[in-house]
Amino acid sequence: MYPEELACAYATLILPDEGIPVTAEKIATLVKAANVPVESYWPGLFAKLSGKRNIEDLVLNAGSGGAVSIAAPGVAEAAAPAAAAPPPPEEKKKEEPKEESDDEGLFNLFD
Repeated sequence: MYPEELACAYATLILPDEGIPVTAEKIATLVKAANVPVESYWPGLFAKLSGKRNIEDLVLNAGSGGAVSIAAPGVAEAAAPAAAAPPPPEEKKKEEPKEESDDEGLFNLFD
């Protein structure tokens, strides 16, 4: 992500957190206050994005597996049982103690 996009993304996250409506002017003001040079179209694009989606819901549900909900019909039903099953516990291998030899740290040309 480019610095101007990142600055606009941060501004889009900051504004609703402070209870301020997300507009292109407010995003541009925040970015200007941060001394980040931004092309004039970026704040408008991010303002339109935030108008289509509730930013707080996006942040709160970021790790909830929303990708399944936007899949084609039938895919979500097929993926649901797999998502419900807990992953198997990982088995940890025990390290065997290493035998010490007399020539440790020396080069052995015949290994």
